[in-house]
Amino acid sequence: MFYYLLKHVVLGPLLRLLFRPRIEGLEHVPETGAAIVAGNHLSFSDHFLMPAVLKRRITFLAKAEYFTGPGVKGRLTAAFFRSAGQIPVDRSGKEAGQAAIREGLGVLGKGELLGIYPEGTRSHDGRLYKGKVGVAVMALRAGVPVVPCAMIGTFEAQPPGRVVPHLRPVAIRFGEPLDFSRYAGMENEKAILRAVTDEIMYAILSLSGQEYVDRYAADVKAQEAAAEAARERRFRRLPLR
Repeated sequence: MFYYLLKHVVLGPLLRLLFRPRIEGLEHVPETGAAIVAGNHLSFSDHFLMPAVLKRRITFLAKAEYFTGPGVKGRLTAAFFRSAGQIPVDRSGKEAGQAAIREGLGVLGKGELLGIYPEGTRSHDGRLYKGKVGVAVMALRAGVPVVPCAMIGTFEAQPPGRVVPHLRPVAIRFGEPLDFSRYAGMENEKAILRAVTDEIMYAILSLSGQEYVDRYAADVKAQEAAAEAARERRFRRLPLR
């Protein structure tokens, strides 16, 4: 109930007013049955803009940190995300990926829409990064189509670190569903999972027009953070003149 209140009465109309989203290819999202909507991830706003424009309810796998914040603010944030149809997933440890897959398959098993960001994290620079194979595992195990989706302009509207977004139009493009039934029963073959994931990422790239980086976003972020920390250490050692 609260999900539909947010979508149709509170948050949805507000987002449409602020961002004036241009929606393309909405007819590619199945009206019934299980499917995965796989998109690029440029902004915190993505979590709410895509559900706001879809006709059906969609459930996203969200990082557990959104549900574990301290104090009153943390509890309110957790309650909001749960009410908005988000499922917490712990991304730390070796079992994190399997936990996400189990949660996703549970959603698909009920014939619902599952939203996922194959990059695994928000892009910190607006580029599209290499996708993780969890999306392929779920698509093959559940035997469902994957609808590619591109968020356009949300990085400029609300880049990482910005709390209050810029008021500017954005676009949301949905591509034709990708059918991977030809790979049925091959969900344990690494080469197949990589090929399926790369096909999904290429479809997203074709819709978004982003620059593509054939590396995982988390690895690039970690490398850049380490380089920045090293620069700061060197700066502190410089003698004062």
